[in-house]
Amino acid sequence: MRRAVFFFIKIGLLIALAIWLARNPGSVSIQFQDWMVDMPFWAMLLALAVIIVASVVLYRVFSFVVGGPAAFARSRQAAKRERGYHALTQGMVAVAAGDREAASRFARKADTLLNEPPLTLLLSAQAAQLAGDDMAARKYFQSMLQRPETEFLGLRGLLTQALKGGDRTEALKLARRAAEIQPKAQWPVLALMELEAKEGHWKQAEEALDRATATKALPQETLRRHRVALLVERARTAVAEGRSKDALALAQRANEQMPSHVPAAVLVATLRAQAGNRKAATRAIEEAWKIAPHPELAEAWGRIEAIFRPGIDPASLVKRYEALVALDPRAAAAYVALGEACLRADLRDQARTHLEKAWTLAPTQHVFRLLTELARHEDGDGEAMREWLERSAGLHPDPDPVWVCSACGTPAAGWSAVCPSCRGFDTMEWRAAKPALRLADTAPAAILPAASRPAPATTTPDTPAAGLAPEG
Repeated sequence: MRRAVFFFIKIGLLIALAIWLARNPGSVSIQFQDWMVDMPFWAMLLALAVIIVASVVLYRVFSFVVGGPAAFARSRQAAKRERGYHALTQGMVAVAAGDREAASRFARKADTLLNEPPLTLLLSAQAAQLAGDDMAARKYFQSMLQRPETEFLGLRGLLTQALKGGDRTEALKLARRAAEIQPKAQWPVLALMELEAKEGHWKQAEEALDRATATKALPQETLRRHRVALLVERARTAVAEGRSKDALALAQRANEQMPSHVPAAVLVATLRAQAGNRKAATRAIEEAWKIAPHPELAEAWGRIEAIFRPGIDPASLVKRYEALVALDPRAAAAYVALGEACLRADLRDQARTHLEKAWTLAPTQHVFRLLTELARHEDGDGEAMREWLERSAGLHPDPDPVWVCSACGTPAAGWSAVCPSCRGFDTMEWRAAKPALRLADTAPAAILPAASRPAPATTTPDTPAAGLAPEG
């Protein structure tokens, strides 16, 4: 609408100008040497317009003749680049879709059309990886190292290949180089932290973790857990090297950052006890126990007492575990530990009471075995034992929780910062190795027979070793 208005305004102005010239024709005289030209004013304007139009046309023709070849070359180059970028885009899509043939074809086409190695090298390397040609991919990644703009991407590709091939030494070298080139990038410091940890370089891994914290590469809770894992391993190394003061300082740092971390709490409690600080050792176990009761904490609870009272009698150890039960009457691990202590003290009735309570709270295979052994020692192969075996046939206890790698699912004998099986960093968690299978729930009263119980025989469950040992 606006354009139409402007168009009619222009037409109106031209008509007005024509009418004005018709009413005021005027004349123009031009004298040049012996020449004299007289013409109407409108004719002079028309001639001037013709000259301007002709000049413009001649200029365009001259520009086309002189600059035509260069413009044609630029046009062809632009079209070639456009086809190259289109091939590059299609190649990336093919890589994402897993189409090996299309990725290789478009990579070759993009490399032919585009004279930009930083882009085509990456696509060619990815296409080679997709085709399973690791040698070709390695060649492309190494070529990328020769250019500053692609060196970082080349390092990442080579690092991925080194990890895939299990060459941790080469991977560590590449991760260090990548972290030097881009100190603020996240993936190099994360890779460096994990690789240093897998090699047992705990201090260097913690330094990489500091850089990961600065770049906010992981959630704060994850970074804190990683730091505690590294501090525990550093403390263990200090213990092995006889540096007890350094070990205690590192263990205390780990415990302060995460009081609920079981290995850290057990280690700091044991080291404090060995240093003669009974109150601080007990407090570390109590704080962790109140957050999350754990069998290893219960074991350390008794070990602390054994450190200060070598050769402690079983009855005194029973009283010690009664105090642990009082901290949290809902903790099954405390009743199990108390029941085992009662068995060592030959207090069978009390052992039965505590183990039945533990079964009510957590019917695990370990508790089931203790109850079965208790019935066997009380009755041998008599009628009460046969009755117990008949009743227990319908029970399906849960698998015992153990330290399991969340990455590969392999159970471990104890906690460590690096999985012994897959070498994953900070992947150990306390859970059942297999899903629990519960087909029937049985009340505690039905667990053991109510028959008369003869004089008990002595049983000797494994006793926790007194002293510092890797937490498991």
